[in-house]
Formats: sequence, structure tokens, C-alpha cells
Amino acid sequence: MLDLPPLNTDTIWAILQDAIADDTANRLVWHCLGYRYDSRTGAWDTSAVPADWQEAYPDPPDFIGSRPATVKLTRSIPKANKQLLKEQLGFEGYKVNELVPRKTRRATLANWLLSYIKEHPPEE
Repeated sequence: MLDLPPLNTDTIWAILQDAIADDTANRLVWHCLGYRYDSRTGAWDTSAVPADWQEAYPDPPDFIGSRPATVKLTRSIPKANKQLLKEQLGFEGYKVNELVPRKTRRATLANWLLSYIKEHPPEE
């Protein structure tokens, strides 16, 4: 992952705490989904992206700015992994006055990334 933070719980916390830029959080998910930017062609290579994502999003979506993309991301989290923020990180959610779409979408990204880590453990 070029110029991306490591995919670990510290990074997940940084996403939840708004310490990582929206663009960087999006790029982490894009990378995990298989999107690769080809600077030679100026286009996205989606050959490693799952077919349903390729069809819906030939260019990687802005998950934080797009409700439909975030809904698709949420639905792609296996049921057993839906509560990983709480189970693995002890994240209790945001306070009522913090519940804005941008933050809840960042939480979705964070949970999806935790699920990705669980489903794709790093090789040792």
C-alpha cells in the first residue's frame, strides 16, 4: 500500500477519532477492495476488484461522501463481523451530538477494515 498507513488497530482507531484524512481512509478501503491506479494510463485498474464492485463502481467511490457506497460496504461485511468495533476495540459508538453522516460512515469504513483484517490475516 503505497503511502498508506499500516492496516492495524491503531489505524482503525485513527479513522474513528478523525485523525486520518477522509481521502486516506477511502484509499485504504479501495486498496483492500483491489482498486489500483495506473499512473501510466491515468485510469483505475479494477482487474482485482470483485465483479459486483466493478459493476457498481468502475472508479472507486467516496465512501464517506456517498451513502449508497457506504450501504454497499455495510452489506458486504459478514454477519459474524458486524460488531467488531465493539468486540475487538471496545468502541462504544459516538455520542448523540456526534452522530453525523460523515462520522457514522467513517465507523462503517473502520468496521469493514477490521472485518477485512479478520478475513485476510497477514501472512507470517
